[in-house]
Amino acid sequence: MKQRIFMYLFVFTALLVLFQYVSAKRIIEDLNKKLDSSKSQVETYNDSITALKDEILEVSHFNLYRNEDAISYFEDDGYKIDELIPFIKDELYKLNEVKGEHPLIPYGSSEGRKMLINTVKMLNHKWIIADFSDGEFWGEILLTYEITNDKSLKFNLVESFLYPFD
Repeated sequence: MKQRIFMYLFVFTALLVLFQYVSAKRIIEDLNKKLDSSKSQVETYNDSITALKDEILEVSHFNLYRNEDAISYFEDDGYKIDELIPFIKDELYKLNEVKGEHPLIPYGSSEGRKMLINTVKMLNHKWIIADFSDGEFWGEILLTYEITNDKSLKFNLVESFLYPFD
């Protein structure tokens, strides 16, 4: 009787060990598949990040914040870039509040609306590009700017473009 109990316990233990082995093997194979999948995703994401960094670098080429010569131009005159750039943009946006037509936008607005500058990008220490719209028509302008001796800003329209209305 003891021999049969030990034999049944041995067979039961062997089956339990075999079940544990097969189960653990499946779990390890699944984890390896997930790990390989994760590694390929990470590689894909790293490639995407590299491509996006290259694109950002290319897009930000004409950007005052990345132009050391333009920054030096202002710093040599005693200006702090972190204060000057928002000041210039604010002065340009203040022109949106002028009564009547916008002084820099050479196009009339549609009935009951006003052309307003929406986005401003400072290209360097002399040029600004901006887009404008009245909600129906939109376009872009290229401006030059200078800071006069009395610390005021002077904007000059160089070129403008109004997108065709479909």
